[in-house]
Amino acid sequence: MIKLLIYEDNPQLREGLTMLINGSEGFEVSAAFKNCNHVLSEVEIYKPDVILMDIDMPGVNGIEGLKKIRNINHDVKILMLTVFDDNKNVFEAIKNGASGYILKKTPPSRLLEYISDAHTGGAPMTASVASQVLKMFSSMNNEKGEDYNLSDREKQVLQLLVDGYSYKMISSDMFIAIDTVRSHIKKIYEKLHVNSKSEAVAKAFKDRII
Repeated sequence: MIKLLIYEDNPQLREGLTMLINGSEGFEVSAAFKNCNHVLSEVEIYKPDVILMDIDMPGVNGIEGLKKIRNINHDVKILMLTVFDDNKNVFEAIKNGASGYILKKTPPSRLLEYISDAHTGGAPMTASVASQVLKMFSSMNNEKGEDYNLSDREKQVLQLLVDGYSYKMISSDMFIAIDTVRSHIKKIYEKLHVNSKSEAVAKAFKDRII
């Protein structure tokens, strides 16, 4: 059972998402809130696997809520669910450790797939958002930086993360156990000085590591 928290200020959408997710096998919404004013205590109380996070909310908004959570918790998966696919919001979300970035117009069946993908280590993005990310990083004309002493195997794992592979897919593609994948990714995070997959992918693009 994948346990979720929802942060969305529109009551109709908040209720609709809750009904959709609770009505789907293998998913459960523990609670839903209109802003992130008490996000740290709520995450501590409910211990969700995945958080659906709107960006534009009164009070403490989604980006600020994301930052607060990532200051103390790097394990929970946080999917930004928003009407915005502009560069500024995408970059802020990725930079601050979002697990994925999807638009509110995403069809319900795809939304459930995205939640499952994030839960298993994927980094789901709506196609238009992925396009924005590629444009963002292709506009950065940095010289190739240091390789952070990544081994060839770690570079291979990082490349698959950039390609959007989940832990399970990396395990299958490289013919290694999922625990070995986790071990590689832990070392990659340590060497890159990052705390999430999205930060690692952003750094790989920015510093042209791969």
